[in-house]
Amino acid sequence: MKFGVFSFNTDYGIRADTLARALEERGFDSLWVGEHTHIPASRRSPYPGGGELPRPYYHMVDPFVSLMAAAAVTRHLKLATGICLVPERDPITLAKEVASLDLLSNGRFLLGIGGGWNAEEMENHGTGFAQRWQRLRESVEAMKVIWSQEEASYAGELVRFDRIISYPKPVQRPHPPIIYGGTTRQGLKRIVRYCDGWLPFDVMGDELDRLARELRDEAQLAGRDPGSIAISVFCFEPPDEAKVERFRALGAERVVLVAPRQPDATLAFLDRFTPLVEKLTD
Repeated sequence: MKFGVFSFNTDYGIRADTLARALEERGFDSLWVGEHTHIPASRRSPYPGGGELPRPYYHMVDPFVSLMAAAAVTRHLKLATGICLVPERDPITLAKEVASLDLLSNGRFLLGIGGGWNAEEMENHGTGFAQRWQRLRESVEAMKVIWSQEEASYAGELVRFDRIISYPKPVQRPHPPIIYGGTTRQGLKRIVRYCDGWLPFDVMGDELDRLARELRDEAQLAGRDPGSIAISVFCFEPPDEAKVERFRALGAERVVLVAPRQPDATLAFLDRFTPLVEKLTD
């Protein structure tokens, strides 16, 4: 098993480079950061977790700038978006950012992606909420072409360009792992169609077991090896050893812990889990 840590990566929290150095020193595998460019002051979209939207969502530092800072002070730590809101981004620019970070980190980047929940935030970026899944798919397909071809063209309904040349190419070939964050039945089909991994949330009890089985079934139906889809479980509540072993039995390769929002509590949190990491890391 591998162990990563998710940080809300706020301007008032622990810095990404400070956290990255601490993670590598303690034997953690990866650093994950999220993304919200902004939160509309007036919105109809409810927070998926219920209640008021937590403060960190208004304060997130840009994920790619943060992960580059983390890359500069580490040598082995994986650097991951958890998640990048692809429907809110220009795919040509995003392909450049991904390739650049992968190059400058010597091939340590993991591209976690998702569709997002905040309709007004998306609309401010020019994407209608009902179009987010189509735009996500077309953007990923377009970026794969950019990363792999000298002259790239893509003709979708929402994403279109003809004969562009974009460098650098990613160090990881054909591209950094693309990891889908989500826990819906339809999401499993997206993973099998155009992703390399799955980032489910451990808030579902036995539902996680069922979805893991369905993911394997979907892969086999599509003629894809289920073992080619890596699973990283996102844990809002810190797991004990028994829970980690349950995730391993589901086929998970990584557990991602959520760091405290208070900067002075983060390092103590890491120290508390370092013995478990040392014991169970493969």
